[in-house]
Amino acid sequence: MDIRRVPVLSDNYIFLLHDPARGEAAVVDPAESEPVLAELKVLGATLVAIFNTHHHHDHIGGNRALKQAFPDLCIYGGAGDRGRIPGQDVFLQEGDRLQFGDRPAQVFDVPGHTRAHIAYYFPPTTPDQPGELFCGDTIFSGGCGRLFEGTPAQMVTSLGKLRHLPDHTRVWCAHEYTVRNLTFTLTIVPPSPELQQRYQEVESLRQAGKATIPTWLGMEKQTNLFLQWDDPTLQAAMNTTDPIQAFGRLRDKRDQF
Repeated sequence: MDIRRVPVLSDNYIFLLHDPARGEAAVVDPAESEPVLAELKVLGATLVAIFNTHHHHDHIGGNRALKQAFPDLCIYGGAGDRGRIPGQDVFLQEGDRLQFGDRPAQVFDVPGHTRAHIAYYFPPTTPDQPGELFCGDTIFSGGCGRLFEGTPAQMVTSLGKLRHLPDHTRVWCAHEYTVRNLTFTLTIVPPSPELQQRYQEVESLRQAGKATIPTWLGMEKQTNLFLQWDDPTLQAAMNTTDPIQAFGRLRDKRDQF
């Protein structure tokens, strides 16, 4: 499974999964159709699936046009998004399985950003292969999604599911927010060596016009404050020993940053 990152809009990423052996492709959260169609033409691939993580327009804006171009493709999304994702054919729930090419995937319910957000995790099939996590707007590099329809408790539960995945997992999140997120982090806690190094790396990448996505889940566990609600350092910075309250206060501060 070859994964291609397609930048669109101001800071979105669409992810195109390509199976060259079968000449097939799937797309994760197509905000627009034209860049996807252009990439498919280059690859000479047939689009067989759309994997939507949630209903926001910058994740489903290309659904209808892609379905028109490839009438036989299947559109996947969360069961709770019924009626909110254009053309949705399959309504997924926690623990459901699906397949693209020779890679099986597991579905996680991860509400918080929205009430029906899901994530797709492709575990490795060989020892040297990374896992692949398509998490939409749940985890960001150095951050997490804003709570539009969910609560801090829901988001902590959702992030906790993803935090338990192996460190050797690539995180394909849908926005290029890394520099801003880590700049915010540096205002909250004293920088660790890992955070300092990560910040320097992402600044260099962005100055060179390169993407910071995917990130590694192991790196996020070390440097992403939104995965550290149970860490005493963060709790002290948020002036509480309650993990949910610490997370909620952190998210509120990020909203105002």
